Amino acid sequence: MRTVLNILNFVLGGFATTLGWLLATVVSVILVITLPLTRSCWEITKLSLLPFGNEAVHVDELNPNDKSNLLNTGGTVLNILWFVLFGWWLCLTHIVAGIAQCITIIGIPVGIANFKIAAIALWPVGRRVVSVETARAAREANARRRFQ
Repeated sequence: MRTVLNILNFVLGGFATTLGWLLATVVSVILVITLPLTRSCWEITKLSLLPFGNEAVHVDELNPNDKSNLLNTGGTVLNILWFVLFGWWLCLTHIVAGIAQCITIIGIPVGIANFKIAAIALWPVGRRVVSVETARAAREANARRRFQ
């Protein structure tokens, strides 16, 4: 089912949103000041291309023992820079694609996936794209660790 939905996403507008993420990735490589944003761009490019079966998870959820206030502060600064340069137009691209996809009944699941990616597009720094199973396992391990 994931494969069918990923193909449907690609056909119904996922190609365009993925091209937007690829453009942001290339621009972030070209501009020296935005080079730290490149990893986040690439991670969300993968999610934009294959949204079903993958999930964007914050690195603090994946590795809770590696939390650092300095890295979180740097991530916040990079997210603000990201929002100004790339985030708002990528978010709008996903919203427009999601609305267009939701017009047809068959496109509703794909449209909802685009709305989720639109939220991620605003603040992507510090997120990693992992399989749904890996994300679920990380959340369960964190919950067990907190309540023991």
